[in-house]
Amino acid sequence: MRRWVAAAIAAFVWLGCGGLAGAEDYPTRAVSMIVPFPAGGATDTLARFLAEKMRAILGQPIIIENVGGAAGSLGVTRAVRAAADGYTLSIGTSTTHMLTGGLYNLPFDLLKDLEPIILIGSEPLLIVARKDFPADDLKGLIGWLREHPGKASVGIAGVGATGHLTGISFQKVTGTQFEFVPYRGNGPAMQDLLGGQIDFMIEPSSNFKALLGTGNVKPFAITGHARLPAAPDIPTADEAALPGFFASLWYGLWVPKGTPKDVIAKLNATMTQVLSNPQVRQRFAEFGIQMTPIDQQSPEALRAYQKAEAERWWPVIKAANIKVE
Repeated sequence: MRRWVAAAIAAFVWLGCGGLAGAEDYPTRAVSMIVPFPAGGATDTLARFLAEKMRAILGQPIIIENVGGAAGSLGVTRAVRAAADGYTLSIGTSTTHMLTGGLYNLPFDLLKDLEPIILIGSEPLLIVARKDFPADDLKGLIGWLREHPGKASVGIAGVGATGHLTGISFQKVTGTQFEFVPYRGNGPAMQDLLGGQIDFMIEPSSNFKALLGTGNVKPFAITGHARLPAAPDIPTADEAALPGFFASLWYGLWVPKGTPKDVIAKLNATMTQVLSNPQVRQRFAEFGIQMTPIDQQSPEALRAYQKAEAERWWPVIKAANIKVE
């Protein structure tokens, strides 16, 4: 009996030490990063850029796995159901890892069934109108909308998407009414904006990067806390006419619930090292992404922010009775 107990204790200690050694050596093979969108989009581009930088630090390839569909919830579901061993990462946005929790009846708890790694950065939205819209600034836009309730049309990249919800919030704050016109993505909506078929849009600023300065659209304001380095002449909404009006599309990195704490710590340390690279900072500026301040790059900060954003936007979804098929 004593021999059996001793052997059991020895095995337990060996397994424990082996587990710790395995965590210290992590990763020993390729790591998958699930992107909840098809290849070629903004999140996919960001993921591939970060994956290469992470590979240089971790010493193992980061393989991108594109799993699109249902506003990204299919890819997130794949990540939630993956083994909690640190070899499956889940990159996504405020849409895929926060808004879908209010839009869909998900088969998991979006706020609890993934462990946060880091809040990567955020991208403010841009309020932009067709070039011949009868207003020259945000104050003028709000005034025109109040004088012509229900007359303006706003293109959105999908029902329940960031631009749609920000538009609903804009209506509430400004006391205005306008029609939402849903499209299958920002590309078609922008074409109609340029063609004058819709009046304005409130979408992530990078979508309009090529148009700014051309005179083909009228940029009124961004919904960030600071002006864009690439377009310093465009004021924030806070500066222009809407104090305290902020909204953004943000990016984060997660792993399945139950992933070892030391693996999470190593992934977080890897990402903070990546984000401290001057070349990465320059590329983020080109992407139009505002990097998360260093004091907010912890897993706990992402968890708190994700929860706060859900508490802000889920009631908006409920009050607007938004239904997504």
